[in-house]
Amino acid sequence: MATMTALHQVSVRVSPTRRLPQLFAGLWLYGASMAMQIRATLGLDPWDVFHEGLTRRTGLSFGLITAITGVLVLLAWIPLRQKPGVGTIANVVLIAVSVDVSLAIIPEPQGLLPRIVLLTLGIVLNAVAFAAYVGSRLGPGPRDGMVTGFCRRTGLSLRVVRTVVELLVLGTGWLLGGTVGIGTVLYALGIGPLSQLFLPMLTWRERSQPAS
Repeated sequence: MATMTALHQVSVRVSPTRRLPQLFAGLWLYGASMAMQIRATLGLDPWDVFHEGLTRRTGLSFGLITAITGVLVLLAWIPLRQKPGVGTIANVVLIAVSVDVSLAIIPEPQGLLPRIVLLTLGIVLNAVAFAAYVGSRLGPGPRDGMVTGFCRRTGLSLRVVRTVVELLVLGTGWLLGGTVGIGTVLYALGIGPLSQLFLPMLTWRERSQPAS
């Protein structure tokens, strides 16, 4: 919640030619960070536990499952009266492609230490990538927009809505066979502080104007 508050307190430049490359780079790196956490096989974040569970049940690629899930989540925006931006659509497409390409390139490490290193790097890169694409201010991802839309429509806090949604997603993913482990805990504990650290560095802003 502090991350969202900090983001809303900055004023943003309006140069899409400079913000689009940051958006695309952030989304591509986000998919790569997901692949790193998958290859570490030590546990995934709640949504990726769900995606992996569906992948195992359907036989579809991880990237395709993330894209299908993203489109279905976008349908929940309709009753919430959320409006997608270019970043919302790019989120669905680029992350799906990136995670499949990265999974084809990144080998599964042998031994516990290399897996821990890959997991740690994946979580840190995930936070950097999140800060980059959110900081471009060109539209939230489908899942982020659904959560904030529920908050606005229900009056509940972001903390409550996000916790409930992610617990439901995590539980469903685990029942489907997704990987839950120490990585899941580390992600839950680390992603908030890390995102808060990187977001001010990567958010587009204007120079402060003197108060009148």
